[in-house]
Amino acid sequence: MTKTVTVILNGYKRNHLKEQVEALDNQTHPVEEIFYWQNTVDGFAYDEDTYSNLNSALSNYNYGVWARFAYALNARTDYVCVIDDDTIPGSKWIENCVNTYETHPGLLGGIGLWFKNKNYELDLLPNGEVAKFGWQVNNEKPVQVDIVGHSWFFARDLLSVFWREIPDNSWTMLCGEDIHFSYMLQKYTDLKTWVPAHPPDDRSMWSSLRGMEYGGDHLATANTTVQTGEMAKYLSYCVDNGFKLIKELK
Repeated sequence: MTKTVTVILNGYKRNHLKEQVEALDNQTHPVEEIFYWQNTVDGFAYDEDTYSNLNSALSNYNYGVWARFAYALNARTDYVCVIDDDTIPGSKWIENCVNTYETHPGLLGGIGLWFKNKNYELDLLPNGEVAKFGWQVNNEKPVQVDIVGHSWFFARDLLSVFWREIPDNSWTMLCGEDIHFSYMLQKYTDLKTWVPAHPPDDRSMWSSLRGMEYGGDHLATANTTVQTGEMAKYLSYCVDNGFKLIKELK
């Protein structure tokens, strides 16, 4: 039986929704339904023609990056795939994830990181490249990583693991969800975090086709000094509380 997939899209200040929906409509593995979460910004023109045809929730407050994982609890499919608003998946991305999950269950993502330490410094590969796998540094086969971003693919029942612990109010809701998910999986299950294959000669399998273009703008969380500092603090908190980095597991 074909595995069913719900995709959770989210928006803030980008207008790539129509392009994302078109990419999802063209997937080789069908998407059962698309949910859309919008953190509304006053004065920003949203693509109402597109989101009105989706299962949409429009918030008049910016609940950051965590709310979409709460919204995902409404899914009724085998799998859930949460996709950032700067991410346009290749036509075989969902198929790639479904197939990879059969042999590498856990949390799958579009780009994965190896950290050098708990201060959010990235490790280096033997060739000197930054240890950032996926559409940026291609991998021919699945790679285990510390955390993933841009796209998160997982079995729906793992949402109960994501929400097993809730960060207290001292933490920002604008980042950290990626670290939290991998930390919770490691703490409460034997599941790992993976980046599916991103072969350089088949971009249709990639999680993101325009990552450098869309993900490198001033709206990217990773390009915001304040949020990068918050991510480092949350990673440090998780490591201090038992999260083991790949460097320690080798």
